[in-house]
Amino acid sequence: MELELRHLRTVRAIADTGSLTKAAAALGLAQPALSAQLRRIEKALGGPLFERDHTGARPTLLGELVLERARVVLPAVSELQEEAVRFANAWGTMERFRLGGTHGPLLGGLVDRLAAAHPTAPVSTYTSWSVTEIAAQLVDGRLDFALIGACGESPPPAADRLEWEVVGIDPVFVMLPESHALAGETELELSALADECWADVPGDGCFADCFVAACARAGFSPVSVYETDTASVVHLVQVGRAVGLCRATFPPTPGIVTRPVTGSPLSWRHLLGRNPRSAAASAAAKAVSGHTRAAYTQAVERSDSYTRWLAAHPRFGAAP
Repeated sequence: MELELRHLRTVRAIADTGSLTKAAAALGLAQPALSAQLRRIEKALGGPLFERDHTGARPTLLGELVLERARVVLPAVSELQEEAVRFANAWGTMERFRLGGTHGPLLGGLVDRLAAAHPTAPVSTYTSWSVTEIAAQLVDGRLDFALIGACGESPPPAADRLEWEVVGIDPVFVMLPESHALAGETELELSALADECWADVPGDGCFADCFVAACARAGFSPVSVYETDTASVVHLVQVGRAVGLCRATFPPTPGIVTRPVTGSPLSWRHLLGRNPRSAAASAAAKAVSGHTRAAYTQAVERSDSYTRWLAAHPRFGAAP
């Protein structure tokens, strides 16, 4: 027989009342049934728990050990049950933000704004290069909101099960080391970079194919493309090993300049997604959307050159 909580309650009731008769009455059991249960408990624990005579029942040394542990375990379990009930009842209305995202510039800004606006609400984040993985987390209810990017007009993942809102649309810029011969240009022809090695971050969308197609339209094929994390892309550009591809909202970085490409052959949509079947996400959708848009505006304003560029290219920037 495996020991159960009800067995500890039985042992405690016998010790508290001092007799099997009184304990049986307190537990709503017949005394023979309680006596049989005590024998099974004692067999499972390896020895007698009480000395019994006509004056009542007194714990043995083994019984004292069991009682000592029972007096800790039983109140703890009771407290756990009460706390779980309170938590379950409050969960439907309790604020919490579970955010997912690819490695873009907006997730940190959104976390900062949510933490400031809702200081008592837990905020958690999950990041992945894969927008498919992020979308699956939304569908499964493991995330409340997701910030991802989509190349050009490509559809977002799981569009039939999730709701996606366009936050902003950016052209893809080129990152150059400050020492590059073209760093002083205000705008670059893609063909002027035909002999360069390239660096960008990986993903499971169509961006890599779209980049190769844009290069083909410009009359060349990329020499090589390093797909790596953002920090490594920055390093490769800073040391002159490659030129990089980045969103126009890429923050100012020492040793690097970012420049638009003539005709903006590549673009990037910032998307905020949620599961419409999630009551919590639906209730917070308007507020989270506002914070995300504010984070995007702040990211744009960090770059004076991009702000000036947007004034002449109104089809880009914050979505209406």
